[in-house]
Amino acid sequence: MSYESALRELCARDERLVVMTAENRAAIRNLPQALGARFVDVGICEQTMVGMAAGLALRGRVPVLHALATFLTLRAFEFIRTDVGIAGLPVKLVGAVPGFLSEANGPTHQAIDDVAVMRTIPGMQIFCPADESELLAGLPAVLASPAPCYVRYNARPSPLWHTPFALGRAEVLSEGEDLAVVTAGFPVPAAAEACAMLREEGVAARLVNLRTLVPVDEAAVLAAARSCRVLVTVEDHLLVGGIYQLVTEILARHGVSVPVVPVGLDARFFRPGRLADVLEREGFTPRKLAARLREARGTIARGRSHA
Repeated sequence: MSYESALRELCARDERLVVMTAENRAAIRNLPQALGARFVDVGICEQTMVGMAAGLALRGRVPVLHALATFLTLRAFEFIRTDVGIAGLPVKLVGAVPGFLSEANGPTHQAIDDVAVMRTIPGMQIFCPADESELLAGLPAVLASPAPCYVRYNARPSPLWHTPFALGRAEVLSEGEDLAVVTAGFPVPAAAEACAMLREEGVAARLVNLRTLVPVDEAAVLAAARSCRVLVTVEDHLLVGGIYQLVTEILARHGVSVPVVPVGLDARFFRPGRLADVLEREGFTPRKLAARLREARGTIARGRSHA
């Protein structure tokens, strides 16, 4: 089943659902004829779309918005914060091509700060699916939630087998006490492969897929930090406001001390290119991620041997 067919089925069951887009129909091309007046394309007007969605939500509808992630979260930010966030309306924001998925696009189209800005809105839920199966598994819960939600759209296939989805509940994809990897969204499958490579070398890596960053599964983060010698965060996002800061905030709040090594974008945009080239250059292929995990573990081991 595709995202489009899943959304169509959910719309058939719930007449409150309204699908909207700011001229971004790539994943929902066949919904206009299926939904009729419940499908609205506002053109390239993200602010207008969010304002309309807030009005519809006040009338009992549940709008599901689609636009490029960077324009949805930045161009329409004030409307999301003021019209949707302050009122706590059940508007669902689906951001296309977030992070490294903004293939061949330059800095203006790279949504690598979207999580950071959405995290500043009180009550805004954030869902980062690892692949298509997790996107489809989480969609019913997202649409049923009374809270606003930002979805980092990712419908890429992967071989991962996921545990049942619940908002605010992470899944542990592999167990280990040598190091822990905490991630979410697009990098999850590559991180799983990297952990498998380390396992073949006798290194037990615990892989935590957060799934939702708000609400976040603090217990899963704390368990990983308390059971492993070093914790590595992996994200296709700026380190500011993303998973790295989220994890370190949790550890600081609970007084848990463990070395945390971030793997992400440190105050810079990534060089445009085809996805495979970007992942190779940025060190996000399974092979290069495995090397970065080895380096993180080795650095901590050397530090302890010199203590």
